Amino acid sequence: MTRALVVGVGSIGTRHVEVLSALGCDVAVVSRRGPFGTHRTFATIAEGVAGVDPEYVVLARETARHGGDVTELAEAGFHGRVLVEKPLTSAPVALPLEGFARVGVAYNLRFHPVLERLRTELAGARIATVTAHAGQHLSTWRPGTDHRSSYSADPAAGGGVLRDLSHELDYLLWMFGPWKRVAAQGGRSGVLNVASDDAWAVLLELDRCALVSLQLDYLDRIGQRRVVVTTEEHTFVADLVAGRLAVDGAVEELPADRHVTYRRQHEAMLGSDQRPCTAAEGIEVVRLIAAIETAAHERRWVTP
Repeated sequence: MTRALVVGVGSIGTRHVEVLSALGCDVAVVSRRGPFGTHRTFATIAEGVAGVDPEYVVLARETARHGGDVTELAEAGFHGRVLVEKPLTSAPVALPLEGFARVGVAYNLRFHPVLERLRTELAGARIATVTAHAGQHLSTWRPGTDHRSSYSADPAAGGGVLRDLSHELDYLLWMFGPWKRVAAQGGRSGVLNVASDDAWAVLLELDRCALVSLQLDYLDRIGQRRVVVTTEEHTFVADLVAGRLAVDGAVEELPADRHVTYRRQHEAMLGSDQRPCTAAEGIEVVRLIAAIETAAHERRWVTP
């Protein structure tokens, strides 16, 4: 039975606890809120490492705390496998990652059956254009809570749609990268009355495709996550919400329940599967986020 320690038990941390428990792991948590269900609960990372001697640690607190949590974990003498929630950090910074057996970044959409199939279908294809869109109204993200007081609404905590929906940046780099240059427009629209950024339009030149467009927002009343890829021979429409991939209009259903991508990500991290986002890949996403913000602020193309 794998000994696991989940740091942070907000909405995403709670999901990690549920999934790891279902996988048969012995799960303890780090939370300053007090006892968490029947799980052993510790107030600090150092106490958790000393009390549990975990083999696997998941860091799932606010993005702004990831760098400090990684440092605290290293200083506590942990040398096992660690999964850091996305993005790896709020901004490009050096992290003490060398002492861990394996480091992954929790871009679990790599394990979505629609994206897996799309990536397989595109192997060796000549890509003409890619258009991606991810949007969901922030008020629907965490039912029963005021979105204006959520982590996502607070840029100081690392909130904002560019970081919350950086899954899109990861899978675009995973399938079509690396990136060569980026231009962008967006930031805080003011529509939601929050301090964080809530809408972006991004134009990318990637290694496999010179024309990639991406829209991210907290404003969409429908809730969408789609990517359209046109190749020399076919047009692919991947709908991750519906669990559907269409190739030239012919539809294949590839449904996924709410936990499947998390479960498969943890299984991969605990095994030898190389699909999880690596630390190096996670750092590249953080660098691209910073480049997008620079491109919008300075109104120019930015290169790596």
